[in-house]
Amino acid sequence: MERRLYFLIGDLVSNTGVGAAAALTVALCVNEAWPMPLGMVVGMLAGDVVALPAAVGLSILFGAMELMLPVMLSGMLTGMVVGMRAASGPVSPAAAAALGAALGLAALAATYGLNAYVLAKYRREEARR
Repeated sequence: MERRLYFLIGDLVSNTGVGAAAALTVALCVNEAWPMPLGMVVGMLAGDVVALPAAVGLSILFGAMELMLPVMLSGMLTGMVVGMRAASGPVSPAAAAALGAALGLAALAATYGLNAYVLAKYRREEARR
């Protein structure tokens, strides 16, 4: 788990940016004429298509292993949620970007939380030995 400020800010900016970009892309692709499951699947794929090049480019600055999982999760999660939301009714670009950024932060928080849990569990096992 990275604790240096440069990398923490990089994680925040990367995940919110990818979430917003994926949400805008999906909001432009999916509309209310689509069935929700199709909007979710197309949104997931579009979110991954947006997140992969961003993750590769940003990994040069912030590290590949630390950045790839949360950024790809942000893109996929944002694409699925915004795809379903766009299939149920019109979504403005500002609302889509805000939702995408919030989902990007949620994916980052979940990644950091699960990483802390696994690390604590590992340390407890090592202490027992």
